[in-house]
Amino acid sequence: MLFNIFQRIISLRKKHEETRDEHGDVVKPFLDHMEDLRWTLIKCGVVLIVAMSTALWQRHPLMKVLEYPVDKASAEVGTKIILRSDSPIDSFMISLKVAFFVGLIMALPFILYFIAEFVLPALTKKEKRMLAPVFTVGLILFLSGAAVSYWSLIPHMLVFFYKDAVSLNIDPFWTWNNYIRIFTWLTLGFGLMCELPLVILVLASLGIVSYKFLSSTRSYAVAIIMVLAMLVAPTPDPFTFIALSAPILLMYEACIWIVWLMESRRRKRDRQKDIDDLLKGGQHGKSLVGRQASKA
Repeated sequence: MLFNIFQRIISLRKKHEETRDEHGDVVKPFLDHMEDLRWTLIKCGVVLIVAMSTALWQRHPLMKVLEYPVDKASAEVGTKIILRSDSPIDSFMISLKVAFFVGLIMALPFILYFIAEFVLPALTKKEKRMLAPVFTVGLILFLSGAAVSYWSLIPHMLVFFYKDAVSLNIDPFWTWNNYIRIFTWLTLGFGLMCELPLVILVLASLGIVSYKFLSSTRSYAVAIIMVLAMLVAPTPDPFTFIALSAPILLMYEACIWIVWLMESRRRKRDRQKDIDDLLKGGQHGKSLVGRQASKA
């Protein structure tokens, strides 16, 4: 199965700056593709190790950052919420978990860039220059979603569950392991959901999706977004669900009209090009007739 996936990826590498056949397709040997893949994996691994090592080195400030939603929820409920440990080795294991997730987030833009370089080596210089802005926008969207989760959704979640436990006369005994698991799920989930506009616009620019397709499948997209919001939301209250789904739905609707604008401009450029070609062809025909008449 993995071999078939790799074969499909190689099929995308149709053109190359090196040797090409009469059809312009790459005739690069399979082992050379494997060598490119090896170096791509090495670069991804190095970036990930450096990012994780940096996060592990800064584990004390990172733990304080993780505590902010807890402190904010504590101020709202009027009681200090304490996160506990139920194992002697929790401090070390929690540090590794934090380093892994933070390092992954730090390294993700570079990893995606290296993967794009491997899968799409035939991009023009102009298209390659566009990779950095695309990944920058993607990083900004991801961090924006993660920030909303960090500043608003997670504290609200903690308040909801704390009050629910107290109402049932249950003493909340929350551990760092459980908190980090929920924190990671909600932050990464909402951050990735905010990547939807960029994915749609990139697919539209490549001609994979169109305005007609997006508008005709709007109802299915709304249902999928709501299901994803329900899966990501850790609480059943309507506030969290609306806070997750509403921005994504608005961005999806905005993307539909942006794609319409892109296609409209593309059609105008194509029509103008056809007109210019006709005018050039007409002038060329007139010049030929004029030269023939002068010879006669």
